[in-house]
Amino acid sequence: MKPADKSPARWIRAPVRALTAYHVPDSGQLIKLDAMENPYRWPDELVEQWLEVLRAVELNRYPDPGAAALCARLRRSMQVPEGMSLLLGNGSDELIQMLALAVADGERTLLAPEPTFVMYRLIATFAGMRYQGVPLAEDFSLDLPAMLAAIERHQPAIVFLAYPNNPTGTLFDTQAVESIIAAAPGLVVVDEAYAPFTDASFMSRLGDYPNLLLLRTVSKMGLAGLRLGLLAGPAEWLREIDKIRLPYNVGVLTQASASFALDHQDMLDAQTAQIRRDRAHLQQALVSVPGVQPYPSEANFILFRTPSGRAGELFEALKSHGVLVKNLSGAGEALRDCLRVTVGTPAENATFVDALRRSLDTAARISGGG
Repeated sequence: MKPADKSPARWIRAPVRALTAYHVPDSGQLIKLDAMENPYRWPDELVEQWLEVLRAVELNRYPDPGAAALCARLRRSMQVPEGMSLLLGNGSDELIQMLALAVADGERTLLAPEPTFVMYRLIATFAGMRYQGVPLAEDFSLDLPAMLAAIERHQPAIVFLAYPNNPTGTLFDTQAVESIIAAAPGLVVVDEAYAPFTDASFMSRLGDYPNLLLLRTVSKMGLAGLRLGLLAGPAEWLREIDKIRLPYNVGVLTQASASFALDHQDMLDAQTAQIRRDRAHLQQALVSVPGVQPYPSEANFILFRTPSGRAGELFEALKSHGVLVKNLSGAGEALRDCLRVTVGTPAENATFVDALRRSLDTAARISGGG
């Protein structure tokens, strides 16, 4: 008898073997402007109050599986319409995975415009679904005819629309989104991860369409370390998706911490308002940098195109000046030569702009032979 093949190549699915694990770079001592995080910490006195809350948490007990108290706070904070249900996840990533697993059968398609949040494609692969990307227009707006044609052709079980979009910062046209929801044969999930940084939302539209669900996260509010996301929509959908949820997926420390933070939402809102103001200043600064093309953003980051063929060089130069941004140039033709910078504190933003100017000046001297 031949020895049994016990290797990963024999048992791990080929589509999974073809993937590259999601990589998070070590920022070390660099100014970290690569991950769309809120740059502001809590005041010391609030940290002490939070620690008092945590001291009362019973770590020897399982958490409330439905997180009822936290759901009530989130419902008020996110202005979830009456009659809509909530489902919580360990970050919105887990909820995206639950959605895909709930509808996957090997022949069904998950569809999204591209470029967009990379986890839609990855999770479709994890779930054994077909993935179909539809290129955005040159200005990163929705190509509605192409989206409608793809929906008609592929009959997707689920369509994801990041609103605003990551990594472009684009806020898609409302009527275009409505047309996609109406045309889609299955679910349409509007992913509002960056809701704190825009005035636009489909939250109030839940219930207007039988196939519309909405994703939110507390990460961009300044609570990225908690890993807490929510899915809102009609109960008939969420009852089925809840069957995929692993028991006790939101731990006691997350539930207690998020509830405490939402009791102090005025502070979080003030930080968000500051980031929105700083985004406008950073956008203006980038416009004034020769050779750089920043794109309009309704998120807490700005995508910008660098001189042709220079993205990798500038990315490394910025690191040498102590600033870490996101290099997206290798993520497809639409993002060729593009870098993405998170809006930091005013001091961090100024350091970044100065480093970018110096890096471009150095590159220009080298290319000019001076």
